[in-house]
Amino acid sequence: MEMVQVVFLTVLVFFVLVTIHEWGHYYFAKRAGILVREFAIGFGPKVFSHKRDETRFTLRLLPLGGFVRMAGEDPEIVEVQPGQTVALRLDGNKVTKLFLDQLDLRKNVVRGEVEHIDLEHTLKVRLQVEGEVVTYDIHPKAMMVLKGQDIQIAPFERQFGSKTVAQRALSIFAGPLMNFILAFVLFIAYILQMGVPVENPTHVRLADVSDDKPAARAGLLKGDLVEQINGIPIGADINKLVTLISESEGKEMTWVVLRGQERLEVKLTPEHIKGHQGGKVGITPSTPMRSASFTETFKFAGKAMVNTTERIFEGFRMLIFGQFTLDDLGGPVRTFELTGQIASKGIEQLTYWAAILSLYLGIFNLLPIPALDGSRLVFLGIEALRGRPVDPNRESTVHFIGFAMIMLLMLVVTYNDILRLVKG
Repeated sequence: MEMVQVVFLTVLVFFVLVTIHEWGHYYFAKRAGILVREFAIGFGPKVFSHKRDETRFTLRLLPLGGFVRMAGEDPEIVEVQPGQTVALRLDGNKVTKLFLDQLDLRKNVVRGEVEHIDLEHTLKVRLQVEGEVVTYDIHPKAMMVLKGQDIQIAPFERQFGSKTVAQRALSIFAGPLMNFILAFVLFIAYILQMGVPVENPTHVRLADVSDDKPAARAGLLKGDLVEQINGIPIGADINKLVTLISESEGKEMTWVVLRGQERLEVKLTPEHIKGHQGGKVGITPSTPMRSASFTETFKFAGKAMVNTTERIFEGFRMLIFGQFTLDDLGGPVRTFELTGQIASKGIEQLTYWAAILSLYLGIFNLLPIPALDGSRLVFLGIEALRGRPVDPNRESTVHFIGFAMIMLLMLVVTYNDILRLVKG
């Protein structure tokens, strides 16, 4: 596969995984009536920005995730204080724009000193205009203009905190939920491409043959059926095949394979690969496959979801109990590297890998780690039990500390990934 195509597919995988996650937050927040200010892919400086309706869609420089910024959870709203001079643009008797700076440059506006303003509940502003006190209604979608930026006001009923616990919980849970749905769809796509194992198989099939490895150099191809090795029948025993290869490091082997109706004899020598024990020839063995029926497709996709979930939680268990080294952890660099390697093996393997990543992203985000969706759901659960929310300042502090720790860990593993690449 061409390098440009591999890079494109790698970036596409990450873009789709993050976008579908954030879209879940966005869609259910909008359904609940929450004002969504920004839908962002990535962090850091903006690379691309486009506003549609009330939401600004942005692509940011650092491909480390994404976020959906909802009203009531954002820091950019500027408070207008009594005594402050502002300029108002009106549509009838309703304020559509509140100008907070460069007032002398504003045309067709009413200038005055604020006596009282409420942008959340009553949506009214009382001004002193040329010695006269005037009250205006504020449009629920009015814009505040400051330093060249238009910021839409958020009446209380449009804020995240005004919604029921159930509505807020669904808006948060929807992100991981979309990743679970995507993972299931991708597993279905993989099964439709690859099929399912045949009943009572008689041969081991080569599901993949790595370039520039002994198997490829000997002329073996993806789809070949292994009949015997060194005169020993293999049947459908993958473990026997792997054991024979592992025990034959540096020793020439004679393979008999079936390719269509043709029986071929090839000779190859397993070699040592750094970091692995025993000989390797660069193959991925599997049992022969057949097309899946409609019901089998969903059945095997469900099994793949369950088996992959078990492996993910086993990885978490090892992480918690310290059964790992720093080299076992991988950050964005390593994940991009691995995804690129898998993309080069074909769209089928990339589909399967993308399903695993999507499932992992959904599960990881539901962990009760500060700053993740799981932690926010925990706070909502506490609120449901207590009948009142946790102090927002305390919750924000917890999430900030968690986010800082995650970013620190990300920096450490990314540095280790880059160091590993430099050292080869």
